Amino acid sequence: MSIERLQQQISFIMEIDKLKTILRKSYITDRSRAENDAEHSWHLAVMAVILLEHANTEKIDILKIIKMVLIHDIVEIDAGDTFAYDDAGHTDKYERELAAADRIFGLLPEDQGQELKALWEEFEQRESPESQFAATIDRLAPMLLNYYTEGHTWKQNGITSDRVIAYNRHINDGSTVLWEYAQQFIDDAVQKGYLKKGEK
Repeated sequence: MSIERLQQQISFIMEIDKLKTILRKSYITDRSRAENDAEHSWHLAVMAVILLEHANTEKIDILKIIKMVLIHDIVEIDAGDTFAYDDAGHTDKYERELAAADRIFGLLPEDQGQELKALWEEFEQRESPESQFAATIDRLAPMLLNYYTEGHTWKQNGITSDRVIAYNRHINDGSTVLWEYAQQFIDDAVQKGYLKKGEK
């Protein structure tokens, strides 16, 4: 065992503790506070295990998906959380997050750092079945939190149903079943007044 390698791993582990301080726009279901990135990542990992049967691809690597969802938001330690419907914030989001990926994954031993950065990039590109399903649940989770908090973040930011549909339609790439389900609860949210109706 190399003590230098172990120290690099511990440095990374302690650095990502900061993820617990990065607040998201979504509120937890009791509406007492905003969700943080670490909670979001944990929730996605559980969702991946529970909802895997609904993936469009039958033979899919669940361990790879879990790794992706656990590390995909680590870059927000440096880059911050960019709100889904913040068009201006998305203009340089990838560049900010790429610089963060280089720094944070660079804390690890080279082989592990390269593996995690490659997984992060694969998640961002959404081309493999695993990354498509990981992106599916990443989009579904905040929608569910919005629905179960009676549209908390949607209302707070004046978001309309057409924007929710447009931003989240790639859920269908990873799971047609989950996209059909999402559209049903979007319609229900509009009927219940959780979400303002917009033009499709």
